[in-house]
Amino acid sequence: MAIEFSEILLEVVGRRASDLHLTAGAPPTLRERGALVAINGYGPLTPDDTREFIYSILSTEQRRRLETDLQLDFAYLVPGKARFRVNAFHQRGALAAAFRLIPHQMVAIDDLGLPPIVHTLTRRPRGLVLVTGPTGSGKTTSLAAMLDEINSTRAEHIITIEDPIEFLHTHKKSLVNQRELGSDAQSFGAALRAALREDPDVILVGEMRDLETIATALTAAETGHLVFATLHTQDAAQTIDRVIDVFPPEQQNQIRVQLSVTLQGIMSQTLLPKADGSGRCAAVEILIPTPGVRNLIREAKAHQIPSAIQTGASVGMQSMDSSLATLVRAGQITKELAHARSSTPEELSRLLGEVSLAA
Repeated sequence: MAIEFSEILLEVVGRRASDLHLTAGAPPTLRERGALVAINGYGPLTPDDTREFIYSILSTEQRRRLETDLQLDFAYLVPGKARFRVNAFHQRGALAAAFRLIPHQMVAIDDLGLPPIVHTLTRRPRGLVLVTGPTGSGKTTSLAAMLDEINSTRAEHIITIEDPIEFLHTHKKSLVNQRELGSDAQSFGAALRAALREDPDVILVGEMRDLETIATALTAAETGHLVFATLHTQDAAQTIDRVIDVFPPEQQNQIRVQLSVTLQGIMSQTLLPKADGSGRCAAVEILIPTPGVRNLIREAKAHQIPSAIQTGASVGMQSMDSSLATLVRAGQITKELAHARSSTPEELSRLLGEVSLAA
């Protein structure tokens, strides 16, 4: 059958799906409100179908890189309609692709349902702010909202290093330069080293993937820049351990001290389907490095971070369980879903005022 792939992409936009999957042997499939749903009216795609579509949106250089590396990250624009982050890859001898829809309009921090302390993080003059969570948890959208607030309120030079560029920032009060791996830079580490010579005030590192990138980001934060970055970690304590464990043992004490000084905040988030089925909302954990927290980092006591978060509400800290309980009380998510996503169900029950069966 003849497949009009532009119609499939517009279907993603029209149904406000977050992702589109194209793989041989299955029909085009959307991720709507967190669940995979096949698009009606399409049969299983053939290897020729997926190859034809993916190659039709690639440049000659991108085709070469896909054939050499067997996978490729890039952005694709449907003029006037939508922008997608795409990962094309080989599987079982055929091409497949995952498309992530990037909202056409920037979403404000408050509209994303993020805690008020996030506004404060955007006003920091220097230091390291980490946004963490699993793939598809909304990290990029949150970071884009934070950068847009800086862009709208401060006269700064913002440099982003992304793979690929997702949200396009226009120059407002700030000057924004966006670099994409592959076309504008060879690696996160190399681009970040170069950024330090480009007179930046604010630097966004799309992902801290390796020792070189993490070390350079810490140095940039230590030398007077405000650095935003992402990690694929589940919570603040795990994030601190991940940053430190990347380094060899003989360097880790030095890195603990460096991180304890430069860290300005960690926001760990996940997206959950709303109770009314209208979309998804964010549950967010926030760590603010008080003197006590900085001391825990220096002394390698990251396992005590959750307790510090629970007692730090007065400075803007928020545990994941507290966020889940707030969403339940607001009717945004079901109690069952909150318990399923909680790492400490007993604490969640306490916050919700539930009486355990054992009691």
